[in-house]
Amino acid sequence: MVARAVHVLIEGRVQGVWFRGWTAQEATSLALSGWVRNRADGRAEAVFGGAATDVADMLERCWRGPPAASVRNVVVSETDMPAPGFRRLPSE
Repeated sequence: MVARAVHVLIEGRVQGVWFRGWTAQEATSLALSGWVRNRADGRAEAVFGGAATDVADMLERCWRGPPAASVRNVVVSETDMPAPGFRRLPSE
């Protein structure tokens, strides 16, 4: 298995639409580690770590988001592997 970890900033209508809860469910279903939170600037922020194919799948899902979301952009950068498990963090 090739592992990959990414830091992601999701832009658009991603707050108040259950984006964090949806992200946690999707990431957990893919057995990814990391976290998600809302940022004060209106974006959602997340770190995903795991099998490279599963991380790629999660990035594709981030472009869709939950039904009420409207994603405008997903900015991805490589990062260090997060601790095991996936968490919803408090808003920044």
